[in-house]
Amino acid sequence: MKITEPPRGPEQRKRDLLTRLETEMDVWVATADGDGLPCLVPLWFVWEGGSLWLATRPTTPTGRNLRDGGRTRLALGGTLDVVLVDGDVRMYGTEEVPSAAAEAFLAKTGWDPRADSKPYVYFRVRPLEVQARNGEHEMAGRHLMRDGVWVV
Repeated sequence: MKITEPPRGPEQRKRDLLTRLETEMDVWVATADGDGLPCLVPLWFVWEGGSLWLATRPTTPTGRNLRDGGRTRLALGGTLDVVLVDGDVRMYGTEEVPSAAAEAFLAKTGWDPRADSKPYVYFRVRPLEVQARNGEHEMAGRHLMRDGVWVV
């Protein structure tokens, strides 16, 4: 890779991040079980109310790990233009998920887990740490959020 552009400033990185959260469909979800066995899967998501909302079956490794571990790392993009989100997790059954989150998920993906014939649950990922960089030259200043507070 040849770097030809100057690094983005923090405000531009945050604007780009928020655009990606609104427009991208999939996010990589990294979890681990109690023995540390890792699991990495892509899931649809929606950005609603300052959190990322995911849906999966509660019996999958990812569903169990999110429920039991209460933490995850999410990744958007490829290795050069990447967003990393570390967050805490809370599970919601289809009957208890906030309607704004469920309706936003439906509007973005066209799928309503509440109406699926198989049992699904929602997971709210509340960001605690957010990093965004597009290339090695953006390593400095990559932290946009720390301890759940925007630093930009």
